[in-house]
Amino acid sequence: MVTKVVMPRLSLTMKEGTVGRWYKKEGDPVEKDEPIVEVISEKATYDVEAPAAGVIRKITVAEGVDVPVNAVLAFITDLNEAFTEPSSETAELQQVTEREARVLASPAARRLAREHGIDLELVEGSGPEGRVSEEDVQRFLQESADEQPKVKEIIPLRGVRKTTAEKVATSFRTAPHSTVVVEVDLSKASTVHEQTKVSYTAVLVKAAAQALAEHPLVNSTLEGDSIKVFEDINIGIAIATSHGLVVPVIRKANTLRLEEIDAKLNQLTDKAKQEKLDKSELSGGTFTITNLGMYGVEFFIPIINPPEAAILAVGKISDKLIMFDGKVEAKPVMLLSLSYDHRIVDGAPAAQFLGSIKAIMEEMSSSES
Repeated sequence: MVTKVVMPRLSLTMKEGTVGRWYKKEGDPVEKDEPIVEVISEKATYDVEAPAAGVIRKITVAEGVDVPVNAVLAFITDLNEAFTEPSSETAELQQVTEREARVLASPAARRLAREHGIDLELVEGSGPEGRVSEEDVQRFLQESADEQPKVKEIIPLRGVRKTTAEKVATSFRTAPHSTVVVEVDLSKASTVHEQTKVSYTAVLVKAAAQALAEHPLVNSTLEGDSIKVFEDINIGIAIATSHGLVVPVIRKANTLRLEEIDAKLNQLTDKAKQEKLDKSELSGGTFTITNLGMYGVEFFIPIINPPEAAILAVGKISDKLIMFDGKVEAKPVMLLSLSYDHRIVDGAPAAQFLGSIKAIMEEMSSSES
């Protein structure tokens, strides 16, 4: 029996994935549920297991290639079973061969064009009846290089980076963004930070979770012609890693103590850097916090993480001279900006929500953690 190994759908929004690496090669025996290939999608890596025991007869997708969900990655058969390669792949290859054959070209010219990804139909041939020679392809390459800036490196847009690119493009294209900004006095929040040794990000998650409970419309999504308000408050934290941006989720953050939030943050950050986050830790978010303060950024306007209604951007902590009780004092301050989907939230409710975060942080005490 021939069994297909396909690209799995790891989330409702997943459309395609990237083959990371194969643990098996053609001809290798496999056991049922044995990991055979790594795939990258939706900001995570995932091992696809063999759906049946047998032998890997054919690997149809090479490492580093993007394919849609349910695309066939490989075929498994019984040990002595005959196998014929499916006609769809053969037909596709035949179409490419026929298109190339329409152009008169020498074998050397065809080989050089394939190596550089050049469509021979774009190359002007100097031989009889317009035949393309190897020299014609080399000249085309040189002319193209002269017209373009010198390239230092080519980074394929795939896996995590491709998913991020698609999501932010869709968000910016479909959701009308608007932004409100507020300055927060961190005097009391910094005391909590020093006394409890928790991170400022944990303090922000705690404040945002409480504010979302007070302003539930911000904790929602637009689905068709309806606004779906979530009961759960699941806060995603944008984390920059060597393989791209990931947004692990702290579920039901409003039910956690400050120390619990901080511990969960540390755990998720470590797993993100090691590329060990699983699907459940990357899905189900209802609101996102992104922090660039550690890079010296004072203020920025983020793009909403779809399908959420809003995202909170955090700038760096700076000392500022402020008039307080008739005296000028230096106080630690931070700029917070809220980008929101104007189809769901209007300016006044957005300002009220951000004002609630400001009030919570400015009145925070370690006894409330």
